[in-house]
Amino acid sequence: MNIRVCAVLAGMFLESLASVGLYANEADWSHYGGSEKGLQHSPLSHINKANVHELREVWRYRTGELSQGARSGYSFQTNPILVRSTLYLSTGSGIIIALDPVLGTEKWRHDPELDRSQSTSETANRGVSSWIDPKAQDGDACYHRIYIGTLDSRLISVDGSNGKPCADFGVNGEVDLSKDVRLVDRGGYHYSVTSPPVIVGDTLVTGSSIGDNSAVELERGIVRGFNARTGVLLWSFDPIPRNESDPAFANWNPEEAKKNGAANAWAPLSADSELGLVYVPTGSASPDFYGGEREGDNLYANSLVALEVKTGAVRWHQQLVHHDVWDYDLPSQPTLVELERDGTTIPAVIQATKTGLIFTFNRVNGVPIFDIEERPVPQGGVPGEHLSKTQPFPLAPPPLLSHARLGSEDAWGMLLFDKWNCAKQFGELRSEGIYTPPSLEGTIMLPSYIGGVNWGGVAFNPEKQIAVVRVTEAANVIQLIKREDFLREAASDKHPESQYTAQSGTPYGMRRELLTSPLGTPCTKPPWGWIKAIDMTQGNILWQVPHGTIEDLVPAPIPNLALGIPGIGGPMTTAGDLIFVAAALDNYLRALDISTGKELWKGRLPAGGQATPMSYTANNKQYVVIAAGGHQGAGTTMGDYLVAYALE
Repeated sequence: MNIRVCAVLAGMFLESLASVGLYANEADWSHYGGSEKGLQHSPLSHINKANVHELREVWRYRTGELSQGARSGYSFQTNPILVRSTLYLSTGSGIIIALDPVLGTEKWRHDPELDRSQSTSETANRGVSSWIDPKAQDGDACYHRIYIGTLDSRLISVDGSNGKPCADFGVNGEVDLSKDVRLVDRGGYHYSVTSPPVIVGDTLVTGSSIGDNSAVELERGIVRGFNARTGVLLWSFDPIPRNESDPAFANWNPEEAKKNGAANAWAPLSADSELGLVYVPTGSASPDFYGGEREGDNLYANSLVALEVKTGAVRWHQQLVHHDVWDYDLPSQPTLVELERDGTTIPAVIQATKTGLIFTFNRVNGVPIFDIEERPVPQGGVPGEHLSKTQPFPLAPPPLLSHARLGSEDAWGMLLFDKWNCAKQFGELRSEGIYTPPSLEGTIMLPSYIGGVNWGGVAFNPEKQIAVVRVTEAANVIQLIKREDFLREAASDKHPESQYTAQSGTPYGMRRELLTSPLGTPCTKPPWGWIKAIDMTQGNILWQVPHGTIEDLVPAPIPNLALGIPGIGGPMTTAGDLIFVAAALDNYLRALDISTGKELWKGRLPAGGQATPMSYTANNKQYVVIAAGGHQGAGTTMGDYLVAYALE
């Protein structure tokens, strides 16, 4: 065989290897958020500030879910992972898809076959988890496993090589998560999983997502540990203590603790395998906006809780909102970092919140790294309410958004009549700053229950010790309605844009909606969306820039104003000193300079990028990938695309 033929065959062989992604580096992004610690940071620098302007779309994949699930409005918010030279992702209805990372072509898919005729309290599935069985051999069935939790409360394990169910896990590859959670039959799926489980050793830990506004007595928001191989339940942790052996039980009225539900962890969990700890961000106890049936601070709701992965025992906890009546769940994955401070490296955990406050703790013992003080907050709730007199505020970093009272003078509008309408609304609603309680006349909530730093979370560049967040700064109205008036009010067209919920078991139903003008713009002054960078060694805001334009929200004749707009999704940092972020309610993925926030590049997406990007190397090339699925509730362009960018 001559040299030329050998060279051609060698080239064909190398090309075939690349086409199946054998050069992919799974260390780049093997977990939701990049690693078990959730840094949302890529160690890659092939794409950097000098060449990012050359970034081009290199492949585009469609899941097909848009046609299947449009009626149910599933959200495509996945953060794919790369393991064993394969990209793994999930759709809103829980379809697991394996892709070639170089070509974006499908290798296999596993459809859990949700009943798409059922209503769901949630619409998203944000990713899958991966585990390699140390007791098996490569090539054995389910040597490599992919896990997903579904909207219909199943935990599923499939073979990473072919998508077939792992028969030794639960029953035919599935564990029923609806058991022992006090399932309430309300029609549809109200006990769901929207975030991927976290795995430490051979223990798999998952939380849940609960439709938590409808009643007092809802499902238990338990966090559970399972054997990753068999699906056998190892332990469970209930954020609402049910017996007096738990030290937090004294914080509750015993009879109320027996019936309250939720306080669930719907955001992604993080883990420190060396410490053997799982970090759990919990939500509010049910229902969200009235707490008269749950006296006290409601520990462990609205808390960051460190659990021992082997037993589920509480190692430490910090409550970040007392007696929550604002739906201020801890919405984002805890970010585990090595923090350089005063010449010392501290194992830290950063927790972002809807309130726009960033809390930082030593992740070994829970001691605050930046001091926290209890400050008085507005009082005077509705009859029967039991408000906390104070709330915790970190001394650093400073709040990422306004906590101020809003009056008529603060109203904003694109046109004069718009501004007048907003001023009238402000004048009729109660506003005394952050933590103003819900009221019968209606209360302005700033930040909104979908504001601050939501599930998009924190990206942390370890070399620069910079945390980057995507912040939404917009207000909403929350109004309590007396039980005898609720059905009539809900059936009226007085507030056609409002969401009404009964809050059964309480004296009040509720309505809520974003505080907007007749043109549909927020009544508060822009920017409504920010990217902010924080020096975590000192707790200072380094810079902040408005994020997003109105291009895809208004008719073409209106100027494309860069006002900074609301958004859903998170940022990613890279060792190339870049920030990649979509999230805003326009159809772009952007790259920013981490030192200044200056926009260096943007790529047009086929739909809204309400997700968090990820990055990996394959075939000696760095890729940046993001889901472009839009968001029905936010009114962005809907789609079912996964889009990859690289340097050509």
